[in-house]
Amino acid sequence: MAIEVRIPTILRSYTGGAKVVDGTGDTLADLLTDLDSRHGGLRGRLITDAGTLHRFVNVYVNDEDVRFLGALDAKLSDGDSVTILPAVAGGAFGFAAAAAISSHSAAAAAISSHSISSQGAVDVVARDAVAAR
Repeated sequence: MAIEVRIPTILRSYTGGAKVVDGTGDTLADLLTDLDSRHGGLRGRLITDAGTLHRFVNVYVNDEDVRFLGALDAKLSDGDSVTILPAVAGGAFGFAAAAAISSHSAAAAAISSHSISSQGAVDVVARDAVAAR
């Protein structure tokens, strides 16, 4: 039974640079054990010491999140496609940082286009921040 496994860039050092590898197994746990036998260390990057998937790793079987399919007990069939994706951090802090960068860019643009003083730039940013509320 052949199962296609897509490997993210960060884990390709374990697969000799291969983007896609083949494996076998009736469950995701079996597949990861099979892959680890040919690509040593790969399983350890995906599974915690407690025997569960790391929180920062997302695994999909045919585009379905394995956390909704039984996690490591998710059943696999010949021809299935498994995709391993590292989780991406973000959230409210990311939006706050983007807003700060945007404000900084607005101040820089005001200074360069209007030849105003730095106090004038602060006033422009403050005015824009109040208007955005």
